[in-house]
Parts: sequence; structure tokens; C-alpha cells
Amino acid sequence: MQIIHHGAKTGVTGSCHQLTTESGKLLIDCGTFQGEEERALDVEFDVHDIDALILTHAHIDHIGRLPWLLAAGFSSPIYCTFATAKLVPMMLDDSLGLQQGLKRKDRQRILKLIEALTIPVDYGSWHSVNHQSQLVADIRFQPAGHILGSAFVEVKFPSKEVIVFSGDLGPNNTPLLPDPKPPERADVLVIESTYGDGVHESIERRAQRLKALIDRSLLDGGVILIPAFSVGRTQELLFDIEAIIATQLDEFEKREWSKIPVILDSPMAAKVTDRYREFKTLWGKEAKTRLETGRHPLAFEQCITIDSHRDHQALVNRLKQTGEPAIVVAASGMCNGGRILNYLKALLPDARTDVILAGYQARGTLGRKLQRGKKQVEIDHQLIDVNAHVHTMSGYSAHADQNDLLQFIRGIKESPREVRIVHGDFDAQQALANRIVQANLAQTVSLAAEI
Repeated sequence: MQIIHHGAKTGVTGSCHQLTTESGKLLIDCGTFQGEEERALDVEFDVHDIDALILTHAHIDHIGRLPWLLAAGFSSPIYCTFATAKLVPMMLDDSLGLQQGLKRKDRQRILKLIEALTIPVDYGSWHSVNHQSQLVADIRFQPAGHILGSAFVEVKFPSKEVIVFSGDLGPNNTPLLPDPKPPERADVLVIESTYGDGVHESIERRAQRLKALIDRSLLDGGVILIPAFSVGRTQELLFDIEAIIATQLDEFEKREWSKIPVILDSPMAAKVTDRYREFKTLWGKEAKTRLETGRHPLAFEQCITIDSHRDHQALVNRLKQTGEPAIVVAASGMCNGGRILNYLKALLPDARTDVILAGYQARGTLGRKLQRGKKQVEIDHQLIDVNAHVHTMSGYSAHADQNDLLQFIRGIKESPREVRIVHGDFDAQQALANRIVQANLAQTVSLAAEI
């Protein structure tokens, strides 16, 4: 058995891992590289003898190279969960249109090919992957708690050996999605390490901090900009904003908050939010409880969706001219594209503006530069002064932190023979490896960055 990392080896993007055995080959994810890691989209490895592609979830850094995989000759089955199967065409259509400039007719042709190869699989059920008539492996998806439809994948060979690919694991105790539960067995565990060197702000406190930041911003007036990924982060933010509005006790605060429009300016995020509503059975206990009490955590009255580009541009101009208070949630989460750029270009010079960075900011992205306190940034070839207040909130990360990752490994009944660490900067991979060794959680620990 051999594992080859075609991506997410020395950073957090481009996830793509090849599992080769005597009986066949599997590919786990095939995503694009982003930020400083950005590179050509061409697939540089042979795909003709790969027996199946397994998708852990629908983020572009895990699925973005699917069209190029097809162009290279891949024609085998694509396995994923039912929710991921619904999200993949939406995410790819958006990426191919905005990033690659492909016409709708060409996009639809590619998406139909992908849909024809896709086989959705229920969580918790084993499915056989074959090479001609010979069994390659049985695979099983388990909830990863990262975004809707996300999964870690158990791969069981005829020898009964089990290899687990974590995909991206979500943090524990989030209210919208259930926590990931460790597998019973993992002889080899390939695990992400996005925050392998850090600990998040408490999930329980994140809504309190969000409220405090917005309350402070209301004193100054101005706009609160929240760059957010269309899948996962946006829905978590809307969930908490609805809770703050619904549970206000102070009459003055209730009046002030009732005046603030909560603007979702991302057609993709709006479509994804609809999918979250469609798959309510996958929600966590707290989210389901809110529904039962008659609340609508992802469709509340103050939430206004902006669809057309014309309406978007009109709103940007209006907010720039008036400085009126508003909460704007828009993609992309790392500020490296999407509608958030127009808001930032217009409003970063205004000292009344607050920017809340609610997730990981990859090296080389505009989000990372803002996070690092740059006083001038380039947007659309223009130098923009940064007078806005910039805040970082790690409590909204869709990724497990170091403690969550260690808890996941500890939950495996028998310690893995090997833990292979991927999907993290070198320091994050090394820090997680050190903690695993100190806690004696595996026989051997290796870093993809060193392989």
C-alpha cells in the first residue's frame, strides 16, 4: 500500500491523495491550489488506471480540479455523500464561471459529465469499489462536522486493514452540525492539520464576541463587513446573528438591533443556504431544537439577500455615501475574489468600517494582509488605504483546532499504526506531530511536507 500526496502536502489547499494497492488505485479529492500555493490547474499524474474518486466535501480546494481530471482522461465513478453531490455542481459552476470565464454552455457540458459519474452514498453504509470484477476496497463515509455533507472516509481492504482519510474535520460543539465521531479503527490515519498549532476561541463564546464587536461598531455607525465562504461559514454566522436578535432582553439593544439590515450578498451562499435547509436532517441537536420552537435560523426577517450584480453595486455605492449601519456577509472568505472586494475597496478607507475575519486566511491572500495589519492594500490594481478596524475571530473556523484533532485521534479504540499529517503549513504539521508523539497516540507519525 502506498499513499502519494498530489496536493495539501506543504499547505492547506489543493487536497489530492492517491492510494495505491495491489488490487487498484483510489483518489481522495482533487482540489485547486489557492493563495501563495496557486499553480496551474493541469493534472500532472496518470489518471487512466484510477478506479474511483472519493470526495470528502464540496469546498473548491477539494473539488476544483475535477474538470481537469476529466480532461486528463478520468472516467471512473465519483463517490460522495448525497449533500455533497448536490453542492458540487453549484460550486464548480460558480468557480468555472467566475474564475475561468467559461460560458454557461461549456460549464453545463462539464457538469453533466461529472453528474453522470457521481454515485451518492449514505453516511454509515459500506460501498464496494471494484476493479473490473476484483474488489479494490470497501468505503464508508462518516460525518466530519466541517460543512454540509462533509465526511471522513474509511477505506477497508480485503485484508481487513483500514485507512482513514479525515478530509477536513469540523470543531466540536458547533450548534449547526453534529460533532465528528472518531472511527472505531484506523490502521493508518491521514489527518488534516490546518490548525494543528493553534486553539480556537471557544464556540460557546463566539456569539458573545460577535455581539460585542457589532455593539461597538454601532456606536461609531458604519458598515460591518464579514468575508465568508459560501459553504459553512456563512450559515454559521447567520445562525448566530439570528440567535442574537431572537434572544435580546434589553429593550434599547432590541430596538437598535432591529434596525440593522443583515445583508447576504452572495448568490452562491444564498443557494447553498437553501441546500442547508433542504438537508435539515443533517443538522445538529441545537439547530433542530430552534426549528421545533418555530424559529428560522437561516431565514429570519432581517436577513436580506442581494442577487443581481446591479443591486450589489447600487448597495456598495449607497453604503459608501451614507455610512449607514449594516452587517454585510459576502464571499470570498479570504478576500481573494468575489463581491467582498467591491465592499472592501469602497469602505476600507472609512474609519467607521469594521471588518471581521471569521476564518483561516491563507498565505498570499488579501485577507492575510488585512489580518497582518497592512495599512495599504492593492485591490483591482488600485492602492487602497486601510483605516477600517480589522478583527479576527477563530471561533468561526470550520476546522478542528489542535485539541479537537487530538481528541479525534484519542477516540480511536486502538492506536493507529501510523498517523500521516497533511493539509497544513509546515509549522502546523510539526506542532500536531509533536503533540501526537508526546501523548503516544500512534506508533509512527509522519509529515506529508517531509515526504
